[in-house]
Amino acid sequence: MGSCALVAASAAPAAAHGGGGGGGGSRYVALGDSYTSGPLIPRQVDANCARSDHNYPSIVAGRLRTATFKDVSCGGATTEHMWKAQGTNGPQLDAVGRNSDIVTVQIGGNDIGFGSIIGTCAQLSAQDPTGNPCQRHYGASGVDQLTVAIARTGPKVARVLQAVHDRAPHARILVVGYPDLLPDDGSGCAPSVPFATQDFPYLRDTGKRLNLMLRLVARWNHAEYVDTYGPTIGHDMCKPPAERWIEPLQPTSPAAPAHPNAKGEAAMAGAVWQRLTHGRGGR
Repeated sequence: MGSCALVAASAAPAAAHGGGGGGGGSRYVALGDSYTSGPLIPRQVDANCARSDHNYPSIVAGRLRTATFKDVSCGGATTEHMWKAQGTNGPQLDAVGRNSDIVTVQIGGNDIGFGSIIGTCAQLSAQDPTGNPCQRHYGASGVDQLTVAIARTGPKVARVLQAVHDRAPHARILVVGYPDLLPDDGSGCAPSVPFATQDFPYLRDTGKRLNLMLRLVARWNHAEYVDTYGPTIGHDMCKPPAERWIEPLQPTSPAAPAHPNAKGEAAMAGAVWQRLTHGRGGR
């Protein structure tokens, strides 16, 4: 937790800006990675970026009845892809202009290596199914490397927010956190989610550290934070198919492994909508 506070403190506060409201006629731009784009969720509208027209930005845009809507989220995106093309998807920041009213940003998971972390922890679980081989692996140097990766990602996210402010001085900028992937009580569900028993709480806490960093960086860069973790507790990848909003490593609903399904995207849309329509009172 302390490292995240240092990350936030290192991000220079941006100049205060006004912002568009949450009503109809807004010009909305969505930036982000695969948790935003919605891979494999019908209907896929961009094969290069695995983007769905039922992802949370599309749902929010429909509720807002936007004047314009640009969703440039892309599976596999890192903060670098805000400035760099990703296949046929141009630099995501190119979609943000001076007349943009609302910009949502959900980024950072790939910067810390979401995919490789899941693969590594699943592979290591066979060595010590009831222990914490993944935590020991990332802490072998005496310092938890995932905590370090989160701290190093903070300034990258801050730079993205500063760039959005520069391009859209009057926009409301919402930093969207990541949903609850694993049981919030620290319990496990191997073998359906193949992590060692004591690595479930470790990975849960890593997700919470990532979200804390995003919350603090948003605060220090005059953006609003959208909590999607709280609203998705109880619907993680360990739950039965009818109850889960995050698919396990072998999905049973159309979605990428360890990603939100259509219900998960709808839940994140609800959290964004709640933030837009209930003002800017808290960060």
